[in-house]
Amino acid sequence: MAMFCYQCEQTAKGTGCTVHGVCGKDPSTAVLQDLLLYVTKGVAMYAHRLRQAGVTCSDADRFIADALFVTVTNVNFDPESIAGWVRRGAQVRDALRADYAKALASAGKTPEPLSGPAGLEPAATIDELIAQGVAVSILERRNALGETVAGLQELLMYGLKGAAAYVHHAVILGSDPADACAFFEDALSFLAGDPSDVDALVGYCMTCGEVNLTAMGLLDMAHTSTYGHPEPTSVRIEPLAGKAILVSGHDLKDLEELLKQTEGTGINVYTHGEMLPAHAYPGLKRYKHLAANYGGAWQDQWKEFEAFPGAILMTTNCIQKPRDSYLGRIFTSGLVAWPGVTHVENTDFTPVIEAALAAPGFAEDGPDKTVIVGFGHNAVMNVAGPVIDAVKSGAIKRFFLIGGCDGAKSGRNYYTELAQAVPKDCVVLTLACGKYRFNKLEFGDIGGIPRLLDIGQCNDAYSAIQIAVALANAFETDVNSLPLSIVLSWYEQKAVAILLTLLYLGIQNMRIGPSLPAFVSPDVLNVLVEKFNITPISTVDEDLRAMLSA
Repeated sequence: MAMFCYQCEQTAKGTGCTVHGVCGKDPSTAVLQDLLLYVTKGVAMYAHRLRQAGVTCSDADRFIADALFVTVTNVNFDPESIAGWVRRGAQVRDALRADYAKALASAGKTPEPLSGPAGLEPAATIDELIAQGVAVSILERRNALGETVAGLQELLMYGLKGAAAYVHHAVILGSDPADACAFFEDALSFLAGDPSDVDALVGYCMTCGEVNLTAMGLLDMAHTSTYGHPEPTSVRIEPLAGKAILVSGHDLKDLEELLKQTEGTGINVYTHGEMLPAHAYPGLKRYKHLAANYGGAWQDQWKEFEAFPGAILMTTNCIQKPRDSYLGRIFTSGLVAWPGVTHVENTDFTPVIEAALAAPGFAEDGPDKTVIVGFGHNAVMNVAGPVIDAVKSGAIKRFFLIGGCDGAKSGRNYYTELAQAVPKDCVVLTLACGKYRFNKLEFGDIGGIPRLLDIGQCNDAYSAIQIAVALANAFETDVNSLPLSIVLSWYEQKAVAILLTLLYLGIQNMRIGPSLPAFVSPDVLNVLVEKFNITPISTVDEDLRAMLSA
């Protein structure tokens, strides 16, 4: 069976995965994800028109955000699970169709006849669903519309996926993302018509960046109102003797529930990957058995999970095909799924706890090594005075934001070498799992201000933006005029959403790597270069020289 997927940075040959996904996605999963997105467009077509008629549906809002998130790289690679999402989507759509007819009838109007995604009926078997997915795949649209139009459609779709991930996490913590959901419905309904107007597609992409900023702000508020503002915190990065559970992904709510359920059991809970910033939240670090951070970024999990002597919980995207050596002690929660891996329902982590108690745990303490996290916008603004004074006095010459997604593809050592090469009178801001390329190195300080400031998870790009805006206001200028250089590493769709946000804000002169997105055609790239001066990374020496002379 043919597949085509080019939504992540590691896509095969820099053009697209056609045999098997580099991420681990098999052809059946890829095609079923295409079908799920197609059905989700159908849900959006009715939800959007109902909203225009003054009717909203929370079930549809939640389904659309979650279905988009399910198709993000390394979230759900279970064909049976995705098939279930397809069928659920059709049920939600059919209920909306009936509501739409009723709403227009009561207003004395005739419902607009809708086809395409609005009318697809899911087949009975997996094989038949796969055949339906092939007919509506990215490859089919690319062949019909050309690489520029199809690429812009996918740029919008990937931005929607990234924003939906942040909405999903905010909803779990009680937020109401009504504006974001309204845009998801509008944009997906727009995409359902296979638009070919380049200007219209670019316009929707910029609006997606605006909506993603709102979504990240919503999640920031949800995190800080629930757990308090992150505080600069020293985090242990070596194990402690005893039973152990490792939590990876991004979901702070799942981590909190696990901490509650393991309190008093003697089990130490460790964070992995993007969960590292959890240690800085007062509402989470109060749990004394939140013991340490273990390992590095997501792509090293085969080696790190194999060596971890306890249970492992994957809360959101970043799962890779588990090795047999730890298959019996890895678990998924939320939207994550992998064939053969036990899924935890309704945050009942009993199976995870039992697996941890049955595992040997760590035999002894490791060395006393730490890293510092917790430099969110609130923490940085609390010391804004000394930072501004240091800039004015010349003690701090420049800020470098070096962060984003990490990955296994060659070329990412660039970010380590760049961080190390940044002059001693400059400050490095970092966020997301790209930080693991250098966050355990020693950077020192400038007059008591740490030279390395870890802002948090990928969604904490919101904090980075707030910090930049505050500094710009303090110096009575705009962000583009600050002594600030932005060097991004990207891997999956949340990074795409963040990039669209930065473009929406008019941020210029960004560098991006390790390679440019395969779905961005040369024509689209030319527009981005001309309007925003986006530059692919080159060599550390060349880039650093250009940034320091800016």
